[in-house]
Amino acid sequence: QVQLVESGGGLVQAGGSLRLSCVASGHTFSSYTMGWFRQAPGKEREFVAGVSWFGITVLYGDSVKGRFTISRDNAKNTRYLQMNSLKPEDTAVYYCAVRRGTVVPRSVGEYDYWGQGTQVTVSQ
Repeated sequence: QVQLVESGGGLVQAGGSLRLSCVASGHTFSSYTMGWFRQAPGKEREFVAGVSWFGITVLYGDSVKGRFTISRDNAKNTRYLQMNSLKPEDTAVYYCAVRRGTVVPRSVGEYDYWGQGTQVTVSQ
C-alpha cells in the first residue's frame, strides 16, 4: 500500500516562506513522478508543481512560478516544495500525489496516490 505523508504546513505572514515535505513509502515503483496540488475552500484542486524521477522534467503552475521550487531526494523518497514570497491567495490544503513513470501531468486524474494534505494559511 502506497503511503504519502505531507508535513511542513502552518500559518505564515504574507511575504514569508514555508517548506513542505512529502515522504513516499510502501511502493515498488522503479521510478515515479510526484506532483504538488492545492485546494482552497470552494475551489477545485489545482496543480502547483511536479517533478519527474530524475528531475529532468519540472513544471509549475502559473500562479507560483518564480516563488515556489520543487526538489527531490530519491534516496529518502522525499519531495519538497519550497514556498517563498507567500501571498494570502496561496492559502489552501496542499497535497502531494504520485504516479508511476516519468511523465509529469498537470491533471488531478492522472495521479494514482494521494497524501492526506497539509494546511497552509497565509495571513495579511
